[in-house]
Amino acid sequence: MRADARPGHRGFAGGDGLVLAADVWGEASRPPVILLHGGGQTRHAWARTGPRLAARGWRVIAPDLRGHGESGWSADGDYDLGLFARDVRALVAETGRRPVLVGASLGGLSALLAAGEAPGAMVRALVLVDVAHRPDPRGFRRIVEFMRGAPEGFAEVAEATAAVRAYLPQRARAGASATGMAHNLRRQGDRWIWHWDPRMLDSFEGRMDPPGMAERLLSAARRADVPVLLVRGQASDVVREDIAEQFCRHVPRARRVEVAGAGHMVAGDRNEHFLDAIVPFLEELEDPEGFPELEAT
Repeated sequence: MRADARPGHRGFAGGDGLVLAADVWGEASRPPVILLHGGGQTRHAWARTGPRLAARGWRVIAPDLRGHGESGWSADGDYDLGLFARDVRALVAETGRRPVLVGASLGGLSALLAAGEAPGAMVRALVLVDVAHRPDPRGFRRIVEFMRGAPEGFAEVAEATAAVRAYLPQRARAGASATGMAHNLRRQGDRWIWHWDPRMLDSFEGRMDPPGMAERLLSAARRADVPVLLVRGQASDVVREDIAEQFCRHVPRARRVEVAGAGHMVAGDRNEHFLDAIVPFLEELEDPEGFPELEAT
């Protein structure tokens, strides 16, 4: 089955009516997959993943999370994780079906809480991309430091490209280009600035590993009671191997896989290997002998 690499574009209503911009691939009749990007990214992080999954028979929806890209910003500057989870629940409800949620970093945390805390979104499965119940503080701080960098913006897009290459040297070695960088920037006067709401960073810095958060996330994963695949970048500085193992020990329906040569941004670092890791899991969902549908409650 072939799918057009050019997505459709539409808006979805978030939990409080805030408009979420989204790219959509595949036929409306096909089973849905919702791709949720990480903090500081946009829906374009899935530009290679979306059409490939659609070509395999899935309906793929990739939104910009609130405060990112072309989606709305929280009017009061509040970016509590619960708000992201509420947006995910609204997206799931609008699909009218039980999607698979694929969430990277912030998107994965949002998916976990959306599915595992009341009122739980009815989903088929969760794919958590380099995110678990507890981050490595060194990698987490590196993310926030990058996002706080260059508050005055850039004179040219090429300057932003150089900043990203310095932050992600493995991309530079792989021949990363400036193509698509404009998706991560917006024009403000004579400067280019990052696309996200800068007020969001205050929430991020308080989210590293607050008391009770690890237990909350593990509890949500267990209560979701769906198959969970944790995809860890083998070179990740955000999710340590022992934390990934601990997550799977505490969540009965979880298993994990590692993507060689990938850091925290797994799908961007090694997209083909990322697809190799998740497609067998998705195919099991389609197999009636694999993961039977749960009754709605």
